[in-house]
Amino acid sequence: MPVKQIFYEDARPLMQPGDVIAFGGKGHFSEIIKFSTFSDVSHVGVILQTKITSDDTNRFFNQIIESTSLHGFNGVNISRFSDRINTYDGELWWLPLNEMLRKTRFKQKEFYNFLFNQAKARKPYDMPQAIKSALDALDELPLGMHGLGYNREDFSKFFCSELVAAALEVSTLVDSVNASEVTPIDLCRWKIYQDTYYQLKGDNNKKISRFNTANPADWNT
Repeated sequence: MPVKQIFYEDARPLMQPGDVIAFGGKGHFSEIIKFSTFSDVSHVGVILQTKITSDDTNRFFNQIIESTSLHGFNGVNISRFSDRINTYDGELWWLPLNEMLRKTRFKQKEFYNFLFNQAKARKPYDMPQAIKSALDALDELPLGMHGLGYNREDFSKFFCSELVAAALEVSTLVDSVNASEVTPIDLCRWKIYQDTYYQLKGDNNKKISRFNTANPADWNT
């Protein structure tokens, strides 16, 4: 699938709620995630939009919600996406949702309500499940049993891709999935996006392997 380079000022008015943002970080934990998932993606968030109140010009902020360490809190955070771009050291990609799925399946109110409730509750980051989700080789045992790397779905805490996958499930854009088993690169491979994705920042030799090729139903157990 093609990737195109784009400046954020050009992408900003085209972004919509539910679009996924993929990150390729350079920190120690980011490198572990990339190594264990054989990918250039270490983290994901999802776009929100907030209209400026008492304003008749239809101006808005692109906000991003993600489970990460920001503003002195390690967990579900909301911030202006322009600020994240300016301060982030690494790759950033914008993955627009498929327009047909958006029109026919995406329930935006349910999507917003779920995510804002997690932020309001200040759900902490789930490091143990983040690590286990990346260890797919330890997931399955004979006779349908689950191994040490398997996560049972648990929303008392969130790691990054678990939060986004759960929100997309609540929005009905995807059918039932085990969000606690979805890694950042898994989410980028789900076949829910437009054919083209866009790089906003970083090394243009880095790519999202097998972008938009996987069936989310494969994560339903």
